[in-house]
Amino acid sequence: MKIGVIAIQGAVSEHIDALRRALTERGVEAEVVAIKQKGVVPECGGIVIPGGESTTLCRMLAREGIAEEIKDAVTREVPILGTCAGLIVLAKEGDEQVEKTSQELLGIMDTKVNRNAFGRQRDSFEAEFEVEILDSPFTGVFIRAPRIVSCGPEVRVLSRLDDLIIAAEQENVLALAFHPELTEDLRIHQYFLDKVFDC
Repeated sequence: MKIGVIAIQGAVSEHIDALRRALTERGVEAEVVAIKQKGVVPECGGIVIPGGESTTLCRMLAREGIAEEIKDAVTREVPILGTCAGLIVLAKEGDEQVEKTSQELLGIMDTKVNRNAFGRQRDSFEAEFEVEILDSPFTGVFIRAPRIVSCGPEVRVLSRLDDLIIAAEQENVLALAFHPELTEDLRIHQYFLDKVFDC
């Protein structure tokens, strides 16, 4: 089993480390790989799209041919986890900022997103909130975080902060406005791995 982390930019090493620790916790062996070029996604049983700058991320995914591979992976029901900018990349529709920069969103999740819903870099913060899939509150790190403005009927909202949607899933695709990889709490990565090993 291979689990791939898109390694174009963002908290790549942190996601790789969190996944490896989560696998060790489970006592399961799997290879966690960094994806920098076309040809690796089809070999993976799970894909993580980390944070970063969404315009650059979308452009590079399209240019490298990785975007089409991710779309194909979704049709094969391969679990996908998108965090922060990854949530934007997965969406069907963006706000004016997304339109202005002509971002080529993957359109995998039936969601509309607001790119910098929680402010700029200096407005980064941590917050504790309930997540429907967890049995106790989670503390997430928000860095220039987006939010989901609206979602279609197939999308399940998992968490809100101040009534703003910050986590949702649609079948095997999980999108988060925050960074679980920047905490010691592995429960969200474990939930993602549940999806990977159930496939």
